[in-house]
Amino acid sequence: MTLQERPSRTSGSRKFSLLSLFEAMATPHALDRYLELVDPMTTVRDLRGEVTEIHRSTEDSLTLVIRPTRQWKGFDAGQFVQIGVVIDGVRHTRCYSPACSQYRRDGRIELTIKAHPEGLVSRYLHKNAHIGLVVSLSQADGTFRLPTPRPAKTLLISGGSGITPVLSMLRSLLDEGYGSDLTFLHYAFTENDVAYKKDLEKIAAEHENVNIVFAYTEQKTGGDLHGFFGREHLDAVAPWFADADTFLCGPPGLMKGVTSFFEDAGLSERLHLEEFTPSFATVSDDVTGTTTFSGSDVSSENDGETLLEQAEAAGLSPANGCRMGICFTCTSVKKSGCTKNIKTGETDTESDKKIQLCVSVAVGDVDIDI
Repeated sequence: MTLQERPSRTSGSRKFSLLSLFEAMATPHALDRYLELVDPMTTVRDLRGEVTEIHRSTEDSLTLVIRPTRQWKGFDAGQFVQIGVVIDGVRHTRCYSPACSQYRRDGRIELTIKAHPEGLVSRYLHKNAHIGLVVSLSQADGTFRLPTPRPAKTLLISGGSGITPVLSMLRSLLDEGYGSDLTFLHYAFTENDVAYKKDLEKIAAEHENVNIVFAYTEQKTGGDLHGFFGREHLDAVAPWFADADTFLCGPPGLMKGVTSFFEDAGLSERLHLEEFTPSFATVSDDVTGTTTFSGSDVSSENDGETLLEQAEAAGLSPANGCRMGICFTCTSVKKSGCTKNIKTGETDTESDKKIQLCVSVAVGDVDIDI
């Protein structure tokens, strides 16, 4: 290779040096803090998204189509992203699973968000989301994914707002030209509570290998099945379930019912699940001790709530995302004391150890470095 043929690194190095120089000049704030004053979607480091479409398919849910900035790396069907919004001057983040195909041509992501009575972010978006709203985003994360190679047969089961990750799987499989047996079984209170009902009916009409099944737990007419999950439901709509890979996401009752059935049938290895409302271990009513947040020189009496909730009640604003032990955004160092993980029920007395604030409670005196 001659000198003229050798690729030059000067240009890339110069760009990196200039960027570092600009960021140094912007101190104490990041360069993106200044750029957002001109255009919130012009960023150097931060990943953000702009709401370009809004749809409301049920009374308590809305669908946002979001255009990410150039830092977006895409996602695999079933994964989740974190969305951040500023409410009363404080940034709050929550995790949501895209419902669109991972192959969506325009590179945008589609998120359907149900407004929960105690959901700060979901209620805020349900009321205030508008076209042009800019939110912070994270890269996609999570292990709930389709295997490679794809299953010989596929059973998708969802309930309520758990529809989004499995719908993304359905759409992605069809974009790949998946032609094997595929049943999508969705549970809802009534037909009015089914998000994407028309979309699913259209998919069923266009693909002979796809069986879309609506099961209503409160509505006695209409739909395909009624009542709660049971063996008879699978026998009716996917009698080949033992030979399929099953993907499940829904509320605790559905998750428990399906998981228990597959365990009893010896099919646990064929069941893949994502919990968006995990069940927590019982916390003792005998709550004592002082919770110290030594990084902020703040302390409060232990009230039995999670350490994240105690920190917020004490006026602190630790980073957080899913608030249910999935995303690890709220991980902080426990300097001393005993904590209990309310997802697993396990206690931990090791000092200088990272714990998840959203699923940890104090057992006696505890010192957290935030």
